[in-house]
Amino acid sequence: MKSTTLFDGTKVFCLRKPEAKMLDHHVDGYLQNGITIKDGDVVLDIGANIGVFGVRALQKAANVEVHCFEPIPAIADVLRRNAEVHGNGRFHVYQCGVSSSNTTATFTYFPNTPALSTLHPEQWDENPGAFRDAVKGTMKNPPEGMKWMKWIPTAFSGVIASYLVSGSRKVPCELKPLSEVITDQNIRKIDLLKIDCEGAEWDVLLGIKEEHWSMVKSMVVEVHDLNGRLEKMKELLKNKGFTKLYEEREVGLEQTPMYNLFVQR
Repeated sequence: MKSTTLFDGTKVFCLRKPEAKMLDHHVDGYLQNGITIKDGDVVLDIGANIGVFGVRALQKAANVEVHCFEPIPAIADVLRRNAEVHGNGRFHVYQCGVSSSNTTATFTYFPNTPALSTLHPEQWDENPGAFRDAVKGTMKNPPEGMKWMKWIPTAFSGVIASYLVSGSRKVPCELKPLSEVITDQNIRKIDLLKIDCEGAEWDVLLGIKEEHWSMVKSMVVEVHDLNGRLEKMKELLKNKGFTKLYEEREVGLEQTPMYNLFVQR
């Protein structure tokens, strides 16, 4: 476990220092198109990684409570450490993935780029060029404090992508339906549900019981649009009473199947 300092001086624990800064770069990308965090909000973060979004959520307003889910043990250890340092009792950690049922599943853990660890590595296997394109896009649009990336020729994006996914390991992890956690933890409202779980977003939604949908006021979801998933997800959310849906691709990721979906009632 390492530590690093984000662009505004906030110190966090991490596994890879550049990746922590990259995760922080994405925070403001989630909080746009009507998605905000206000005083007293309850935020659920599915696929929390080391907890940078949780740390920033607590900083956005007073008396915010965050519930963060991360299945990979090595990453969850760092998440817990950040919760201890920044949470003041309002940062709750669950070492599990979120799915449609209780089960154990095998995740692929990438030590060189932990944030891409996934239950669905086949999404990259089926389109190997998509990850290379994502790396190239990030090199062209680096986060604050990493502008040096622009000086690396994009011709090296394939080599960098290969390095990032090298040395992968298989890790068994527990999965739970979100509704089970809502009931067990007596969660009374969900002002923001953020889902970024590397291809498992559809199963997360299937694990929400009908009686809990009305608790969810807004969502931001990273959608891997494979086999029409984006349109299928939008239809489901409309049926659950959400009336404001906006989709966009992040700058630099236009050539990938990844979208951010912003949802409000």
